[in-house]
Amino acid sequence: MKRQLEPSNSVVPCPAVLVSVRGPDRPNIITLAWAANVCSEPPTVVVGIRPRRYSHGLVKEAGDFVVNIPSADLLEATKLCGTKSGRDMDKFAVSHLTAEPSTKVTSPMIKECPINIECKTKQVITLGSHDLFIAEVVAVHIDESVLDEKGNFDAAKAKLFAFLPLTGDYWALGEALRESPPAGSATTKRRGRR
Repeated sequence: MKRQLEPSNSVVPCPAVLVSVRGPDRPNIITLAWAANVCSEPPTVVVGIRPRRYSHGLVKEAGDFVVNIPSADLLEATKLCGTKSGRDMDKFAVSHLTAEPSTKVTSPMIKECPINIECKTKQVITLGSHDLFIAEVVAVHIDESVLDEKGNFDAAKAKLFAFLPLTGDYWALGEALRESPPAGSATTKRRGRR
């Protein structure tokens, strides 16, 4: 038997990402769970940010941002960047994270994150409580420490985790459910197999 609940954010799990953005005095970080891939060509992502959040104005003004995928080692920094405001503190300093220059955008990457996705904002849509930032991916950086011997991404080495909006908890991702990617996946297409 299933129980019907009130409408809510119930798609689970959600990615836990750290969005870094340049600012007038210093760069800032915001933790987001409302983030997704939405288009392959051109590669496009979306992030949802509440207009009252300090980073909202920074992202809108900068016209770009970096989606940084943290490992479980960065859980405490992820929590801090989601519960404190950059208006009041330097989140890079307080969370012991390092801003490093991006290659295609003005906002910095977070050095400690194994994956950094540089994004240029293409459109902002007001939805209600959040504005949706639609952005083209212009560069992706993956730390060699999370690659296997063939140069492929190894999720186990990256120690990824997710956010569950139904409970407000963070959860580690488990083991792969299949050994190799299905035919036609992004990984096999990059390798030239169809």
